[in-house]
Amino acid sequence: MATHDPSIKQLAGLKIPYARHPRVRAIKRQGHYPSMHGTKLWSASGVLIDYIASTTAIAPQSVIDAGCGWGLAGIWCAKTFESAVASVDADASVMPYLELVADLNEVEITPVVARFEQLDTALLGATDWLIAADVCFWDELVNPVTSMIKKAIESGTKRIMISDPRREPFFDMADTILSDYGGELVEWRVGDSRHSGVILVVENA
Repeated sequence: MATHDPSIKQLAGLKIPYARHPRVRAIKRQGHYPSMHGTKLWSASGVLIDYIASTTAIAPQSVIDAGCGWGLAGIWCAKTFESAVASVDADASVMPYLELVADLNEVEITPVVARFEQLDTALLGATDWLIAADVCFWDELVNPVTSMIKKAIESGTKRIMISDPRREPFFDMADTILSDYGGELVEWRVGDSRHSGVILVVENA
């Protein structure tokens, strides 16, 4: 009989380490301290995963998880759909945590250190999905995130899903995308839990 590990929590079938997990502590001892909120577990990731699980008929072969942090949504896609996942974050210090979560869930992802504006048209055009959770939390992120999504749409990324806990910069970004390209804003709640948010969805197939 499997024993419960108090240093690991479960979310959408994923194993996620708490800060007290020995491997998380080891990573911190090695000096990896993310500077862009990349080690926090954002509820927008759970909202995005639940939306994807509830609305996906055709599994994606390839996924970019932009601003991934610990990479939960991308790792879930790798585990559920066996997708090839590029987990992208501007902060190199999140990568050991990302790789730990992928290892705990027995999947392989491709870590990529890059800013939103560094994702090029060739990569985006060859990718089925662009996903992101809570990446537009500052005003100065509105333009880079907007530009990334525009580039993805124009490059032919088939499906774009960006979740958010209803921050004002997110709505500024979404207004521009909806005005220029269409799409929809979907209000989403995870079952009967307190976790809810809004998702910008662009179907570009």
